[in-house]
Amino acid sequence: MSMYGRSRVKVPASTANLGPGFDTLGMALSLYEWIEMEEAEETVFHFFGDEMNGVAGDKSNLIYQVAQMVFAEAGVSIPELSISVYSEIPLTRGLGSSASAIVGGMAAANAMIGSPLDNAKLFDMACALEKHPDNVGASLFGGIITAVWDGVHADYIRIEPPQELEVLVVIPEFELATTKARGVLPAEITVSDAVYNISRTSLLTAAFATGRLDLISRAMQDRLHQPYRAPLVPGMEKLLAEAPQHGALGIALSGAGPTLLCLVDRKESKKQELELFLKETMLEHGIQAQTCWLPPSGAGVTAELLERNGMQNHSFLDMIKGEVQL
Repeated sequence: MSMYGRSRVKVPASTANLGPGFDTLGMALSLYEWIEMEEAEETVFHFFGDEMNGVAGDKSNLIYQVAQMVFAEAGVSIPELSISVYSEIPLTRGLGSSASAIVGGMAAANAMIGSPLDNAKLFDMACALEKHPDNVGASLFGGIITAVWDGVHADYIRIEPPQELEVLVVIPEFELATTKARGVLPAEITVSDAVYNISRTSLLTAAFATGRLDLISRAMQDRLHQPYRAPLVPGMEKLLAEAPQHGALGIALSGAGPTLLCLVDRKESKKQELELFLKETMLEHGIQAQTCWLPPSGAGVTAELLERNGMQNHSFLDMIKGEVQL
């Protein structure tokens, strides 16, 4: 009989950068991944949901790998795990699927062994893997995160998303690897471009903190990464230029893309017009895309310890059905 319990976590998706805040700003979104984890005689995975296609079902799996990092850090040995995963978060689309897996896997492993590591430690470990703090910070703490990571430790401030803020994402039907999206960025930039982004990132962060939605459209402009990534996403230049005319407070590439995200006032009357504009612009460039309205997620990762009852897959699916319209 194992001395460790069965953990269950729920972890939100995230968007990073929000325009000018490259590798700095992140926001948790109301799309989720659920993970259950317990000790097993041999490692086995149970995947549920359409977004798990192609995910590794052996010990090379990211969730398994990060769990082992947590166990090593805590000084325990649990080499064989049973891991169940259901995810709503599309892979390699700029919605933080890897960050969610990292944060979720770490939280599940930590909860399983009695939570010896605090969130600050998990944050540092997650940043070391992701190499930037925005997505993992948002998934870990929820809300809007502004963070710096010096290679060893991450400092962050969490901002409660303004009540009237909604998010509309347009998810193109193609994947864009982060490595490719990073590969097109210049090694050096001008001082004027640096000032352009620093000033807008500062304004955007302050606008979020004070609820000044009227400043978001001007604050979400960027010269560091979006102009260089635009050729990788057909229709992006037109969307960035014209979405505010169709009801968006502001628009940005979500993370490395290809998903784009609009921030929208909850009271905006042009919501359907905006959705149509996003989809039709993608179609003009030969790209099928789906739109999705997502409130920011105020909650970050949540973890609980469950009784071991030998019926984990049944109860896991029942729990998912209770939370998701399957």
